Amino acid sequence: MITSLYIKDFALIDEIETGFEPGLNIMTGETGAGKSIIIGALNILLGERAQTDSIRQGAAKAVAEVILKTGTDDKLLSLLREHEVEPGTEVILRREVRQSGSRAFINDTPVQLTVLRSVGQRLVDLHGQHDHQLLLREEHHREVIDERPRVEPNLHAYQQAWQEVNRLHQEKNSLRRRERELREKQELYRFQYNELKTAGLKEGEAEELQRDIRLLDSSEVLNETASRIIESGREAEVNALDLLRVMQQSLAELVRLEPEFESYTQELDTARISVEELIRFTEHYRNQIEFNPVQLEKLRQRQAELRRLEKKYGKNAEDLIAHQQDLGEMLGLADNFDLELEKKDKQISEALKKLSDAALGLHHARIQEGEKLSAAIEKELMRLGFTHARFCVEVNWRHDDNGWIEADGLRVGCLNDGPDEVQFRISTNKGEDPKPLSRTASGGEMSRVMLALKSILAREQQLPVMIFDEIDTGISGPIALQVGRTMRELAGHCQIISITHLPQIAAMGHTHFVVQKKESGGRTVTRIEKLDREQHIREVAKLMSGSSVTNAALDSARELVESVPDTV
Repeated sequence: MITSLYIKDFALIDEIETGFEPGLNIMTGETGAGKSIIIGALNILLGERAQTDSIRQGAAKAVAEVILKTGTDDKLLSLLREHEVEPGTEVILRREVRQSGSRAFINDTPVQLTVLRSVGQRLVDLHGQHDHQLLLREEHHREVIDERPRVEPNLHAYQQAWQEVNRLHQEKNSLRRRERELREKQELYRFQYNELKTAGLKEGEAEELQRDIRLLDSSEVLNETASRIIESGREAEVNALDLLRVMQQSLAELVRLEPEFESYTQELDTARISVEELIRFTEHYRNQIEFNPVQLEKLRQRQAELRRLEKKYGKNAEDLIAHQQDLGEMLGLADNFDLELEKKDKQISEALKKLSDAALGLHHARIQEGEKLSAAIEKELMRLGFTHARFCVEVNWRHDDNGWIEADGLRVGCLNDGPDEVQFRISTNKGEDPKPLSRTASGGEMSRVMLALKSILAREQQLPVMIFDEIDTGISGPIALQVGRTMRELAGHCQIISITHLPQIAAMGHTHFVVQKKESGGRTVTRIEKLDREQHIREVAKLMSGSSVTNAALDSARELVESVPDTV
């Protein structure tokens, strides 16, 4: 249940904080007082989109925060832990709206808006002024049935089977597209493959050609340079090795006379050895130098051919090798398309059998749950003044001549949401057959059907909090009284917060709040006040007679309030 609601700098609200009680919490106030603003703040706490123009003029940000006692809910705990939110006996939802955007928090942990919405949906069901219009949308009828526990596993199995069939059809379509493309370009691909195959491309060939051409092209320079090293090292009249030997002899004489020169003996010997090794390596290298203009021309022609292919295909030599392999695979596939398509058709046939079985299971589960829901709603509607109400949930196969499966002699169109069309039908007059809800129900009837549906779902799904924003649209008199009694009884299963303009419903509240507009500091602000019993009676009287409360209205209001038993 909601124990505390805090709103700051949101539209006309400068700052309010209030606590709600268990049972039925009634909220009343004149039109434009700010009731819808409070509902708007609750909406953004449940993950709805926040508008920056909701920030109170002159404020840096708008803040809304609600504290809820949660009790034991394993799925909620799992959801919080999944998103690294520390769980507790309370859940604090907070939203901050700035000009630059909004931020969401759960238990002071920043979360994505989708997480806030998921947690909020497990804790609060908020029914807005126009939400009964959902009953006019037949896709919503299916959603209501699918939320029932016995349908969910069948829907999950069906959707898995549907996704597999859909995936295989996409793969088959992709194969057919590739087949058409290959048939159109097969000759081109074959020419390209043969051209690249004839070229005999090898990995690393481009770099090797570059190196060999550079060496052959520089053979004369290399030979001349190597010869100079050999000559200056050993063959010239004055060469390096002779000079080093002279230096070694002179150093030996110095060492005899001055031992401090001893350390240079080894260094000079190492220098002579290094020069000898350089000369030997250079002689060997010079002997390997190839003077072959014919080979150089061949290498250049091969390099030119590689560059031509690279320019033609827009790929480097290494990528051309991979491209040749791809072309080979495509040509191989083109020769085996019939086999691949036959294989895919077999997989589709097997997947369709599983889909057909899953569709049948889902169809029957929807029918069974629809019958149970119909009986429960009829019972609720009778309590809400529909003496002869008949309500039924019609579940029919979705007929489609091109459907994937066959059932009851029909081709059935399968979508991700199932193979069925689900429709709520109602008759409120004796002797009349049920007709589509969207064509027969008035606004007041829609409100009562929605309340009946919400009552059933609240008991089955154990929703902690339900919020009704003027669900009493289109009703009055004895029907309004019965609606109020139903809401009070429902409040025994969950906390209810209800905005109403009807005295019959307001009188049923366990706790009554009034929302008012006042002036503060030269500006209009919204305030919410919890009423005591006498104030509660007076507010009910005001709903009866308007702002000028008469004694007769007070007496009627008192009688109405006192006629409400502690438990209904």
